[in-house]
Amino acid sequence: MSVGHIEVGTDRSYGVHVDRAVLEAVDGGDLRARGVFVLADEKAWALHGAGLKGLGTAPRLELTGGEGAKTLTRLGEVLDALALSGLSRASTLITFGGGSIVDLGGLAASLFKRGIDVLHCPTTLLAQVDASVGGKTAINLTLGKNLAGTIHQPRGVFADPDVLQTLPPEELASGLGEVLKTAILGGEEQLARLEAAGADLARCQHEATAALVADCVRTKARIVAEDPWERGPRRALNLGHTFAHAIEHCAGYGSVPHGIAVAVGLSLALEASAAAGILEDSGLPERARRLQRILGLPSSLADLRGEHDLGPEGLRAGLAQDKKGAVGRPEFVLVRKPGEMALGVELEDELLQSILA
Repeated sequence: MSVGHIEVGTDRSYGVHVDRAVLEAVDGGDLRARGVFVLADEKAWALHGAGLKGLGTAPRLELTGGEGAKTLTRLGEVLDALALSGLSRASTLITFGGGSIVDLGGLAASLFKRGIDVLHCPTTLLAQVDASVGGKTAINLTLGKNLAGTIHQPRGVFADPDVLQTLPPEELASGLGEVLKTAILGGEEQLARLEAAGADLARCQHEATAALVADCVRTKARIVAEDPWERGPRRALNLGHTFAHAIEHCAGYGSVPHGIAVAVGLSLALEASAAAGILEDSGLPERARRLQRILGLPSSLADLRGEHDLGPEGLRAGLAQDKKGAVGRPEFVLVRKPGEMALGVELEDELLQSILA
């Protein structure tokens, strides 16, 4: 099934290509003429690297993916590898892997020689629907997730839904957490499409997955084009993320996959929306819980606390370092109804304490 080309209209527009065997379209000859380097997740490269037929012998650094890759130490390793490869400012860094490799590679590209092109080949569902689109790059610091980063739009994105067939169930579920978030942001029609396709998505059925990847990319592309630098409407993309980043911080980065934390963060955001009198669609929390069950996602802190230490004080410490607000004053994206958010909301301490209990 060909889903085609989706344009992201920023100050430097680029295309997101979602299709079977689309990795073969990455032109090794053109890129090689200006210099190219591949930053790859070692597991993804072993499984699917042959799809980049024109770049199999290009200089490459393979890393272990996951949140452990998003550190100052790994960033230094990537920058050193780029320098040793003799790249120029006209060269291109290609990322091949999941969200952590996309984030790390995008940041390295934005810094090396004050900025070179980056092209993303995302190999996880989370990276295809979220991390590879929009230009956000980041690494984690001790005090919080994604506290050091830039916005550096890619030259292009090439997403093959077929590579998702090799994802472990937990990694697939992590991507589905972002899919659910994006469907609520997209509005009633997109949410209904997700409800109709939920069972097929949980099985990673190709046609359903390809269509939903494209659906999510279109929604994110529309929001990013309206606000490339996240100074206004783009903040809606952080729905569920303030709670999610606190969960990841409290549990230890990498202990709870990002999209799993987002799924729980979404439930907490809906609970806060209702408690704060912002939620207008009273049936939305139950629809979200139903989809979480179908997609194999947790829907509450209780679902995670059996395996992770997520006490209220630890979560509050994570919230205190949220990058979207002042230190100690986190800001939340809350929900009025599908497609309509309330941005930059500060919650009363008593309400927040109740939600985290």
